[in-house]
Amino acid sequence: MSVLGELGSLRGKKTAGQKKDNLAGYLFLAPWLLGLFLITIGPMLASLYLSFTDYNLIQAPKWIGLDNFTRMLSDERLHNSLRVTFTYVFVSVPLQLAIALLLAVVLDRGVRGMAFYRSVFYLPSLLGSSVAIAILWRQVFGTTGLLNQLLDVVGIHGKGWISDPSTALGTLVVLNVWTFGSPMVIFLAGLRQIPSMYYEAASVDGAGTLRRFVSITLPLLTPIIFFNLVLQIIHAFQAFTQAFVVSGGSGGPSDSTMFFTLYLYDRGFGNFDMGYASAMAWFLLVIIGIFTAANFLLSKYWVFYDD
Repeated sequence: MSVLGELGSLRGKKTAGQKKDNLAGYLFLAPWLLGLFLITIGPMLASLYLSFTDYNLIQAPKWIGLDNFTRMLSDERLHNSLRVTFTYVFVSVPLQLAIALLLAVVLDRGVRGMAFYRSVFYLPSLLGSSVAIAILWRQVFGTTGLLNQLLDVVGIHGKGWISDPSTALGTLVVLNVWTFGSPMVIFLAGLRQIPSMYYEAASVDGAGTLRRFVSITLPLLTPIIFFNLVLQIIHAFQAFTQAFVVSGGSGGPSDSTMFFTLYLYDRGFGNFDMGYASAMAWFLLVIIGIFTAANFLLSKYWVFYDD
């Protein structure tokens, strides 16, 4: 009985110790849990409720069911914002990834001072979404901006690139392509993981540089390409700051830079139509979810893993 009593007391002490450790763990997790529920999950659930209401930020929300979602079917500005956003995503993301991969391949060849170049190329990714860079972009592509000053040197008379509907969106595409640093660093890390024996064997067989790139580098790098593709598509769909600053918050000229997120902001905070803006936010979430799911479904046809 005494032995059993001692075992029981040890088990009790162990349980008490575990409870104490668990309590300490929950205390350390408390700030993150509070942020998760109060800053993320709470507002998400609130916006889901508001998407079914007529809410102007002043009066109490009024339940209207699916009216906000059916209203999207006849909203021409929303349709235009989708066209602008899709154009931005489908043009800028492939160009950005192509340039990032090209520079990663160049740096992987052992360029002198690679650490310096890697830092310099990564810098635009840290600054590209900032208000300061967007303001700078307005100065570069303005009527008297740096680009037109350079064109004047060679005798070409430029125009206001951000004030012309045919080129305004292109300036934002260039800005997004310029922020190639983050995917480039990821590509560079992936290239460093490819065993050199594959290239040596291909060289012995007489394969040239292009053939080695197509037959070895690209297939083995497809998981990294897939990772960057998913991240950059999500990031491009959420683009807001650049269009807001460059267009002065109007999405102009002629709504040529009216991103979906900018139109959402305009409806919610410009027109105090928060119920409709919440419905738009959930619609954007569905769009991003569809593209992400499609990428994962299609990845089995072109993404190759070592195992």
